[in-house]
Amino acid sequence: MKFLKLLAIAALLLLMSNIGFSQSDSTLTSEVKVKGITCSNDLKTISSNVEKLKGVTSCKTLKQGATATFEVNYNPTLVSKEEIYAAIEKTGGCENPNDRPYKVKGK
Repeated sequence: MKFLKLLAIAALLLLMSNIGFSQSDSTLTSEVKVKGITCSNDLKTISSNVEKLKGVTSCKTLKQGATATFEVNYNPTLVSKEEIYAAIEKTGGCENPNDRPYKVKGK
């Protein structure tokens, strides 16, 4: 009888932990337009900085140009859009790392 109670408790705990994992594993995809791009290294640097954020699974360039578009996959329970925007705008420029030339368009 004790074995059945322990088994039922273990099954209940396992079920509850799986529910928790499925809720925290949800990801969103956002397209972010960024102004101030001058070279291809800018794209790599921005992607790299965004991917360093906890909760971001990928940051890929969709469109290149003076205004570039990035596709960002992220977990909203771990990182917000505002944190992603801040990481982009805090990225140092390609020509002068002390400059902050990138601006998120339409935030």
